[in-house]
Amino acid sequence: MNRLLMRTLLLAIHGLVSVTLFAQKEELPRGWHLMDKQDSGYYGISMDKAYTFVKAKKLKSKTVIVAVLDTGVDTTHEDIKSILWHNPKEIAGNGIDDDMNGYVDDIYGWNFIGGSDGKNVEDDSGEATRVYHMLKSKWEGKDITAMKLTKEEMDEYAMWKRAASEITGGNSKTSAFELLLMKRAYTSCRKSDSILRKEIGKELFSGIELDLFIPANSDAKKAKNLLLSLMQSSEMMESSNQEFIEEFGDEVIQEERKAEAASTPPENYREKAVKDNYYDFNDKFYGNPDVMVSNKAALHGTHVTGIIGAIRNNDIGIDGVADNVKIMMVRMLPPSGDEHDKDIALAIRYAADNGAQVINMSFGKKFSPEKKWVDESVRYAESKGVLMVLAAGNDSKNIDTTYNYPSPEFQSDGKSANNWITVGASGDPKAGGLIAYFSNYGKKEVDVFAPGVKIYSTIAGGNTYQYEQGTSMASPVVAGLAAFILEYYPDLSAQQVKYAIEKSAVKPTEKVINPETGEMVSLSDISKSGGVINAYEAIKLASTLKGERNKTVKPTTSTVNPKVKG
Repeated sequence: MNRLLMRTLLLAIHGLVSVTLFAQKEELPRGWHLMDKQDSGYYGISMDKAYTFVKAKKLKSKTVIVAVLDTGVDTTHEDIKSILWHNPKEIAGNGIDDDMNGYVDDIYGWNFIGGSDGKNVEDDSGEATRVYHMLKSKWEGKDITAMKLTKEEMDEYAMWKRAASEITGGNSKTSAFELLLMKRAYTSCRKSDSILRKEIGKELFSGIELDLFIPANSDAKKAKNLLLSLMQSSEMMESSNQEFIEEFGDEVIQEERKAEAASTPPENYREKAVKDNYYDFNDKFYGNPDVMVSNKAALHGTHVTGIIGAIRNNDIGIDGVADNVKIMMVRMLPPSGDEHDKDIALAIRYAADNGAQVINMSFGKKFSPEKKWVDESVRYAESKGVLMVLAAGNDSKNIDTTYNYPSPEFQSDGKSANNWITVGASGDPKAGGLIAYFSNYGKKEVDVFAPGVKIYSTIAGGNTYQYEQGTSMASPVVAGLAAFILEYYPDLSAQQVKYAIEKSAVKPTEKVINPETGEMVSLSDISKSGGVINAYEAIKLASTLKGERNKTVKPTTSTVNPKVKG
């Protein structure tokens, strides 16, 4: 399950809420995020109208490379295998760096969290825990008022204090009582699952099948009620019992680690697999070409990939946003735990060097100890004309005033990247509200909102599909739209595409619910554009712009928000 649903799951375990509170008021149809509000009644992005527009103009599309920095991708999936980028200068499996880019056999992209021996990171710790223990001996108990510290040392100390507060303060972690309830609920789920598999007569069944099942005895009835309530509250009704149990177990493990974080240094999962010199940024030719690793690891990245570019109009599965893209997978995100800044920075550079015009980043964290590396790579991507799209995060927080990384603000000089779009998640008024209850927001930091609730897309393993939600799903909707614009107007710069998407965003007249406070506010109060993206309006605006792709554009200057210091 997505970590954004942990609060919902905990509430369900507590018994503090009814399951129906979190059920959709109205079932959203598959592909609702692409629909036109006027035609369908759903608050989608009017994708078909956008295609009608370019068709009427008799425009031909040009292939656009979109880099997806994520967990991996299912390279065999029926709906996306033909849209995956293939390095044209590399010969698969010959063990030679044919294109001499430093990465051997990088056919589909590259895996920065793997080792040359084939080992891969599938699990990692949180950045707060890493920062806390890395700097604990240096700063714990120190009276900085009596010390002459440089600006860099002051920034480092502030970052450590913030990590210490998070790890030892208890504000962001599950309480001991809640963890106990989770572990008991998990044990009960496994027992219930065992009973139900025997009663239903099959090892795998979806939440929908479970809902239709009529128990023959009281034990089966109790088992059904427990498992069904938790699958409903976690919005995993279309997932299998096995998927739910596995992901519930993963959540328990993560929460146990958080509980132990104050006293126990985190295991160095990355070092065991990757074996680079992490603190030497010039040690960059590490990793391996395996961008799939496993079905479990590739689930998130495969879902994101399908949203961007799953083959349109093939009567299979789903339609992606863009119709002529190649997806370059750059693996740097473990399925659990936080990504490392070095991997982020090198992933951005790899994408920019190998022809990506758009980079999607459906990830985030609260600490960035090596932010300078990431900043340098963002500037590099900017110099290459690459548009970067970031998921705003799923904590229901105002990221104008809280820490959220990566970020477009450069730590060193007070400038901000002008090739960057930060995306919050929207939904539908008929199904829970126009703005997703989990989405981060910010009048300064969040540029636009895009559909991110109940998005049906590809997942790894057996040509399968399922619903997922989060700003992780909203970001690829925007990345797909950016690619679509560049397909038909390839002379536009990254800044012009950003302008077209943000300027054309539809501004609702009705108030929306602030995800954090519950207050009714204007969308302009919680985002920079005050709107939800609309492909039709964006492509119309893009058609009026004179292309500046070959024109050098300097980064926008602005005052650095103090929160960018790690």
